[in-house]
Amino acid sequence: MDRDCNNELPDEIRRVLDMAEVQAAIGQFMTLEILSGGLTNVNYLVVGTRGKIVARVGAKNAGLLAIDRANERANSICAAEAGVGAPVLAHHDEPSILVIGYLEGKTLSKTDIQSGIYLEGIAQSLRRLHCTRPFVSSFNMFDIQARYLRIVQEHHYWLPKDYLHYAPAFTQLQEALLVAPEPLVPCNNDLLAENFIDSGGVIRIIDYEYSGNNEASFELGNIASESDLTEAQLAKLCSSYWMVEDEVKVARARLWAMAAKYGWTLWASIQDGAGELEFNFIEWGLEKYERVVAEFESEEFSKLLQRVHRS
Repeated sequence: MDRDCNNELPDEIRRVLDMAEVQAAIGQFMTLEILSGGLTNVNYLVVGTRGKIVARVGAKNAGLLAIDRANERANSICAAEAGVGAPVLAHHDEPSILVIGYLEGKTLSKTDIQSGIYLEGIAQSLRRLHCTRPFVSSFNMFDIQARYLRIVQEHHYWLPKDYLHYAPAFTQLQEALLVAPEPLVPCNNDLLAENFIDSGGVIRIIDYEYSGNNEASFELGNIASESDLTEAQLAKLCSSYWMVEDEVKVARARLWAMAAKYGWTLWASIQDGAGELEFNFIEWGLEKYERVVAEFESEEFSKLLQRVHRS
């Protein structure tokens, strides 16, 4: 879509183009493109004569998904101050729009992360993010899972077969992780591969919808879950982050990865029932659920619990 098609622009983008901060950043509007990869919002790349910006137009069901837009904006600013996130240029509340600077570089994929060549760079960027000033909110996957489950049951959304059968195992996992909790640090908490950008050899991190203070080991485990890393790949990520080989830290990240899979399964259910994007959320969620079921039923699960309990 080019500058000769202004009448065809979505209302949200017309609003964006009227923002003084956007006009200063891009100059005269030239083209508009919908960016692929988002599973919750619609993200637009807006190109002008002077530069580029990205406008995130938020989903209307954000409240059901436990997304707080004020927290997202404040934490995005913190991440930008740390040199990890993109600069925040402007925002609008209703409809929910967040405008950030465009980061030039390569958007990573699962294959990129599985290759291992980016794990050290990811670990370095995570340490920078986790050392910035505290975020204005906290994130706890156990609280999120309980909230999601109430919504799924109240609205009679899809629930995987035997999901509740594994609730006792999920409780065991929670109890093990509560034995010696890590200090909370500012975390993104939603690190799909596509939220990493290789920008001139430095890994930048975008999308702070679920950001909040959390354990670093959740961040590492959730990356492993989203990119389907092997145990050896997760161990490498952990040693790169902690700068020491520690089987307890690896076990803790593996348990958090399981918690993430069990919890985000219900996110997929809510998206299927209340979301507006054309996407097979049940298939997405079922893949996570089947992986965590296999882990719950494995002999390795009890060994991980014991390893963390002994820490």
